[in-house]
Amino acid sequence: MIQEERLWQRLMELGEIGRQPTGGITRLSFTKEERAAKEKVAAYMKEAGLFVYEDAAGNLIGRKEGTDKDAPVVLVGSHLDSVYNGGMFDGPLGVLAAVEVVQTMNENGVETKHPIEVVAFTDEEGARFRFGMIGSRAMAGALSADELNYQDANGVSVAEAMQEAGLNPHHIGKAARKPGSVKAYVELHIEQGRVLEEANLPVGIVTGIAGLVWVKFTVEGKAEHAGATPMPLRRDPLVAAAQIIEVIEQEAKETGTTVGTVGQLHVFPGGINIIPERVEFVLDLRDLDAAVRDNVLQSINEQAQKIGKERNVKVTTELLQEMPPVLCSELVQNAAKEACQKLGLDVFSLPSGASHDGVQLVGLCPIGMIFVRSQDGVSHSPDEWSTKEDCAAGANVLYHTVLRLATGE
Repeated sequence: MIQEERLWQRLMELGEIGRQPTGGITRLSFTKEERAAKEKVAAYMKEAGLFVYEDAAGNLIGRKEGTDKDAPVVLVGSHLDSVYNGGMFDGPLGVLAAVEVVQTMNENGVETKHPIEVVAFTDEEGARFRFGMIGSRAMAGALSADELNYQDANGVSVAEAMQEAGLNPHHIGKAARKPGSVKAYVELHIEQGRVLEEANLPVGIVTGIAGLVWVKFTVEGKAEHAGATPMPLRRDPLVAAAQIIEVIEQEAKETGTTVGTVGQLHVFPGGINIIPERVEFVLDLRDLDAAVRDNVLQSINEQAQKIGKERNVKVTTELLQEMPPVLCSELVQNAAKEACQKLGLDVFSLPSGASHDGVQLVGLCPIGMIFVRSQDGVSHSPDEWSTKEDCAAGANVLYHTVLRLATGE
């Protein structure tokens, strides 16, 4: 069994790095806050008896050798970066629980055939560059040189930020793992939803990760005086955008599995007494079934064009990002189920609506996830919280899952 108090204390300590006056955490990639978090976790890794290094993408890695050094590694971890003003559990729980797992093994003289590596991936969230999962993409060999040109709000590119952090963007390919070198990847993470809470369970086993699409909608009308333009003569793109957003909600609800969100909306020129000339908003659409998601998107697009014609405004769309749904492997799910049974916990399975680094690694190795209950389902917020007991329960499931994967064939 892992040491509950040690895990909790480390969570609290790490949670002070990047803390804002609002109480939230802001740790963006390649910043001094992220570097401080890495240094803190590297110290924990060394205390756990791990060999610690960073790869060419800045992924922080701690390695516990196996009895067969050439056997494929069992990879376990998460990320340390955050969204703006986020919570202290999203990402760090998975990293620190993984450190606790291998430290417990070392303290009890537990040896495994397969090496175990704890990883803190670089920039999972994508908050700084609006392009995430940089470290896991690099490890999977799926990060291109062009993608290092993404820029933050200050015009600093990923490549430039890497250089400022002491990394060489031209060496990014060195972070890629060879096929067959990783046996499995498993991640402990807070649920970020209310399914486990509604079921009154501390831990769940993830069946798959929903595929997402991000689509930018631009609605163009005509800017005119708010007082001098009669209602029937207006070409108001904001009203059309509102109708499209309502369509998004309706279409997503109909499937019972799809979720659609508009979290960004910009109105131009933005004057109180000016009918807008242009409105831009971004749709985040997700489902565990890509065909269902794509059918919903098609229906949204068709109805958006119809609304545009009816209101005499122009509606255009741009695909920003697309990720396919990923099913968690039976290998990892079965190991997690055995772990729950061994600990006397209910075996409960659920999908992940949020995306995670594992989606990038699915071509490299079998992947799986374990969820910990989130209080009120809150995440990406200063109010994000999971109890000490639930975190420990998840870490213990992770321990036996990793042990099974690292000792079995």
